Amino acid sequence: MQFSFKKFFFIGGALLLAVTGFAQKIRKPQPPNILIIVSDDHAFQAIGAYGSKMMETPGIDRLAKEGAVFSNAFVTNSICGPSRACILTGKYSHINGFKDNLSKFDASQDLFVKRLQKAGYQTAWIGKMHLDTKPQGFDYWEILPGQGHYYNPDFITMSGETVRRTGYVTNITTELAEKWLDSRDASKPFCLVVGHKATHRIWMPDLQDLGKFDKKQFPLPDNFYDNYDTRYAAAHQDMSIEKTLRLGYDLKVMQTSDIMGAENYNRMNDEQKKVYSAYYKKIEKEFISKNLSGKALTEWKYQRYMKDYLATAASLDRNIGELLSYLDKTGQASNTLVIYLSDQGFYMGEHGWFDKRFMYEESFKTPMLARFPGVIKPGTVYKDMVMNIDIAPTALELAGVKIPGEIQGKSMLPLFKNKEQQARDAVYYHYYESGEHSVIPHFGVRTSRYKLIRFYQVADKWELFDLEKDPHEMRNIFDDPAYKTIQAGLMKRLKELITQYRDTDAEKLVGNQR
Repeated sequence: MQFSFKKFFFIGGALLLAVTGFAQKIRKPQPPNILIIVSDDHAFQAIGAYGSKMMETPGIDRLAKEGAVFSNAFVTNSICGPSRACILTGKYSHINGFKDNLSKFDASQDLFVKRLQKAGYQTAWIGKMHLDTKPQGFDYWEILPGQGHYYNPDFITMSGETVRRTGYVTNITTELAEKWLDSRDASKPFCLVVGHKATHRIWMPDLQDLGKFDKKQFPLPDNFYDNYDTRYAAAHQDMSIEKTLRLGYDLKVMQTSDIMGAENYNRMNDEQKKVYSAYYKKIEKEFISKNLSGKALTEWKYQRYMKDYLATAASLDRNIGELLSYLDKTGQASNTLVIYLSDQGFYMGEHGWFDKRFMYEESFKTPMLARFPGVIKPGTVYKDMVMNIDIAPTALELAGVKIPGEIQGKSMLPLFKNKEQQARDAVYYHYYESGEHSVIPHFGVRTSRYKLIRFYQVADKWELFDLEKDPHEMRNIFDDPAYKTIQAGLMKRLKELITQYRDTDAEKLVGNQR
């Protein structure tokens, strides 16, 4: 029989195709990508998915429609840098060592991104980090120094060089994130953290958003004129719209060297200054003509605060929508877990305040939304209590990496997959910073209905709230005889959590408490 090369190559080629096809079928699917977007001081009260009527947030709301919104997401310590340290480590501030913004983060410790790197993930952090340290655990990073600036911001690169980029920081951060995604090794999964400066004080909107809410009048919160009865710490703070918001620095009128902080205004180029000055000069002229004082002045300040804050948030929302669209266009959306959260909540005039820090709901509770096609059912509302320390174990479990026992958070993946698990019955909080805005250090426990807080150092005070009857936390019922049994149970649970999370400082303070 005559040998046929033609037949040989035909059969060989067919076998090769068959083997290749079989190999492709048994090849493991690409591990999921992870995109974490962290904003600064973004209030859940200003997000449509949380029922807000203040503004429309189509970018963020996409995550709720196509994924889930967490109605009970909390932070361990409501302050900028420490919150990010908790996200990276999955541990409370007293364990990761970064208790307040005066600290320096030890990046050499175990971080979830380092474990992802070892598992083959490409990792990056772009934008605001605010940890006062050289990033570790990232294949690529480009970060704002400290708080960063809204206009023409500086970025520190991996070479140690500081580069000034022209434009608006929220737009630039998104552009840099997409640029990295375009240039990375697409054969590997990625974990990218995008850190936005918005909506941090001093609320400088993008040029295109100036005046966006000028025709809108915002109703005062019901407790705007809170007298702080029964709440010592609330009465002694320095974060009120009436007394603490500055006309020049915060509200950009009476344009002295304090306008927007000289360091912010002087970074602008001539074109940017021209647009900004024209807009705020008009506001200033109107303000002077009113000759306001007393409550009328306070309420004017509130309206200006709201207008600038929400206009700053508009760019944040737009850029989140842009990043989601990028994932769609590049075909990566279906295999990417997206988590959006703020580093903490923020006051939108509740109790007459702006800022954060307190364990009261508006700053303790943070917005958190997630999308993971095929896993999280679109339109889901999670009522389980979750925390920012849960992100690290969630990312590790998703990547198939063992969660170290030292991590104090809980993976949310079983929640995403609708698997039965024991939900938290309580969350623990500890705020350390003493002096800033005169907020007294405190720690406490929150259950689904009650909250117990211990203030210390500056003043030794306890507070107890029934959140079902008093959702705005206006009446401290500590030592109310009607709540004697509830109070005892909360004290017991607080001590248990202090022991569980190894908070030795708090343990000393409650050791002899009845």
